[in-house]
Amino acid sequence: MKDVRSRIVKRAVQEIKDGMNVNLGIGLPTLVANEIPTDYNVLLQSENGLLGIGPYPISGMEDPDLINAGKETVTAVPGASYFDSAESFAMIRGGHIDLAILGGMEVSEKGDLANWMIPQKMVKGMGGAMDLVNGAKKIVVIMEHVNKHGESKLKNECKLPLTGREVVDRLITDLAVFDFTPEGMVLVETQKGVTIDEIRAKTDTSFTVNIKKENYEFGQNSIQEITKLLMK
Repeated sequence: MKDVRSRIVKRAVQEIKDGMNVNLGIGLPTLVANEIPTDYNVLLQSENGLLGIGPYPISGMEDPDLINAGKETVTAVPGASYFDSAESFAMIRGGHIDLAILGGMEVSEKGDLANWMIPQKMVKGMGGAMDLVNGAKKIVVIMEHVNKHGESKLKNECKLPLTGREVVDRLITDLAVFDFTPEGMVLVETQKGVTIDEIRAKTDTSFTVNIKKENYEFGQNSIQEITKLLMK
């Protein structure tokens, strides 16, 4: 499980470019912070009022007053700023966040996202996700391809309460990377060693294939599969 999450995080950090203002959702996305290249000038924003989140603190050096939106202790980089929630959400709603990397429970073929609650389970609130999916310039969702029961989390229609409709730009799972376009859901990358047939078997929705070779790690049978698809 740790290796699966690590692969997702290492692929997700490639979405971050030097100079960006980035919001990392709670859970798996918070792990991206420690993978950002040290020579990048990137400011991480948290909805509770911090721009300039640093790596997780060393054990024993935690400041209980310095936390992210997920209530985890964090550090602040030189030049970080603090502000109230109103100012924080003004940044988000005003389109000043270049990229939001969020976790997901379900994603539909149209790019709908469900990530804030499971019915009949206690939640503290929807957090800032509903604002982020409508305010950030780009939305990348990261999650495991199937749930703990082996069921696909990629659906024709989300069954869980929606965070937003048609808001996902890119989805990164432990098996593949998908883009969401006006023409539909497109497979653009696969994890090394994963075949397109395996991805189809674990995906409950339709998608087209447009592998971007410069970003793609070929699995053992993938070249032959792509050739067959192009010849159809």
